[in-house]
Amino acid sequence: MIRRAVLIVLGLIWLGPTYLLLVNASRPAASYDPSQAWVPSGDFALFSNFSAAIEKASLGQSLTSTLLYALVSPLLGVIIGALAGYTIVVLRLRGGFWWFMLIFGGTIFPSQMLLIPLFVGYSDAGLYDSRLGMILIYTAINVPLAAFVLRNFYTGVAFSIFEAARMDGATTWRIFWRIYLPLSLSALAAVYILEFTFVWNDLIFGLTLSQTESVRPVMPALAGLMTDVYAGTPVPVGLAAGLVVSLPTVALFLATQRLFARGLSLGSV
Repeated sequence: MIRRAVLIVLGLIWLGPTYLLLVNASRPAASYDPSQAWVPSGDFALFSNFSAAIEKASLGQSLTSTLLYALVSPLLGVIIGALAGYTIVVLRLRGGFWWFMLIFGGTIFPSQMLLIPLFVGYSDAGLYDSRLGMILIYTAINVPLAAFVLRNFYTGVAFSIFEAARMDGATTWRIFWRIYLPLSLSALAAVYILEFTFVWNDLIFGLTLSQTESVRPVMPALAGLMTDVYAGTPVPVGLAAGLVVSLPTVALFLATQRLFARGLSLGSV
């Protein structure tokens, strides 16, 4: 009984910030009062606040760009990662372990170490502030995790499947596309969901490598909007924008949580 009561109290404390976010994001912008932050206003103005945020920070273009990045880059990342895992494990690439370490080893460095080289390289290559440049960097970041999960997955697949397909005359590409890729769909889906969330929520690369409203992801646009809170943007408007923009990733996880858990467990074989 005491344990349950302690858990309930801790749960309520943990949900406190979420409650504040919901209450104040739904409050009419003109009636915001910090001293009444814990008290619901009785009026539901979430969507009107979000509309004001879209108009003030041009979130519509940023949302479109972010959706493009979050759909395309993880897709390319998981396919390239699956090809890497297939080549290393199934085709038994010479020095495969070291190739894997080369692919995955870059993830041990903090992202902040990459910002200046990326900025200089993108500026020299003409990729700065372009959608193509954003897709390329997000794809490159997504490949190591996909390669790690798919390498582990393909390790658990019997090599006799590959040998039987080769004896039937199938090419290595056909074997990958028609056999190994369908076998790993659950693991691929789990990695895709995780990487979609990362790209959607990215701030640091969007701030560094983009500038215009039509290219920058939504999180840098939100960061600029929240900075403007101190210059006149109502707090409920900023909170409503952050809440609504975060809903797609929450909905995605809730809709695919079983597939996500199953795919990651398969990838850990």
